[in-house]
Amino acid sequence: MTEILLPEPVLRPPEPAHHVDLAALAAELSAAVDGEVRFDAGSRAAYSTDASNYRQIPLGVVVPRTVEAAVAAIAVCRRHRAPLTSRGGGTSLAGECTNTAVVLDWSKYCHRLLEVDEQARTCLVEPGIVLDQLNAQLKPTGLEFGPRPATHNHCTLGGMLGNNSCGATAQRTGKTV
Repeated sequence: MTEILLPEPVLRPPEPAHHVDLAALAAELSAAVDGEVRFDAGSRAAYSTDASNYRQIPLGVVVPRTVEAAVAAIAVCRRHRAPLTSRGGGTSLAGECTNTAVVLDWSKYCHRLLEVDEQARTCLVEPGIVLDQLNAQLKPTGLEFGPRPATHNHCTLGGMLGNNSCGATAQRTGKTV
């Protein structure tokens, strides 16, 4: 076996953390977003975990009523330089949807199948639609969204995109990406 010499790693000092004024962020989100803005301890605790052992308490939670409301929330977070993560409720099993950020939860209001183009074999959905509900609505067309993770009965397409979900069907249908 040949010995391989690797270069020394380059160490960079960490960037200073940006302080987010949570009260100002929550106030601006409440004024700008059509939806629920939750910065209370109970909501933050509920969104601090998924089905894994990981736990990161978010800055707050936004449950937009429309995709446009989520766009407004993103704009506010950007102005405040607040990190943001998107999830579909409890989509993940390995901590991917937990973060010290503002959580956008799509699953309560943004869960519709908007259009189906059978010829192109495509559909337009909102990110909070649950995989099994989507496939049930698509069944009459003969179409289905292929990846089927273990959480298929409650995972959302938005969460699947964020996690690049696949499951037992990956050999046949590929991953979400």
